[in-house]
Amino acid sequence: MLELKNVSFSANGENGEKEILKDISFKADDGFVAITGPNGGGKSTLAKIIAGIIKPTSGKIFLDNVDITDMSVTERAKAGISFAFQQPVRFKGITVNDLIRLASGREISISKACDYLSAVGLCARDYINRDVNASLSCCEL
Repeated sequence: MLELKNVSFSANGENGEKEILKDISFKADDGFVAITGPNGGGKSTLAKIIAGIIKPTSGKIFLDNVDITDMSVTERAKAGISFAFQQPVRFKGITVNDLIRLASGREISISKACDYLSAVGLCARDYINRDVNASLSCCEL
C-alpha cells in the first residue's frame, strides 16, 4: 500500500515561491491507480515525488507502512516504485548492445546480449549494432 500524508511541494519561480502541491493525502492499495487532472495540475510533480526524483517540501510518503520519504530513487526502485517518462529517453552515441550492457550492470558478451534480444522476440542480428536514436522506435526496444 502506498500512502501520502500531507505532502506539499513548492518551487521557486519568476515571481517568487510557487506552491505546486498543497497538503495531498491519500492511500492506494496494491493494484493499478490512475491520477488524472488538467495540464499544470501537478500530476507529474506528484509522480516524481513518489518516485523520489524530487523531494516534497513537507509531508511523508509510506510504502507498506515504511517511511520512504528520504529514500533515494534507487532504493525506491528496489522496493517496487518506478517512473516512466512520457517520451522515451534517447541515448546518443551508443548501440543497442551498449544499452543492454549498461542495463545488465555488468560486462556481458555479445552472445548474451543477443540472447536477451531473442528472449523478447527481437531478431538480434537486426538490433544488436543499431544506434539508440530516433530511428529506433520506442515500441521496438
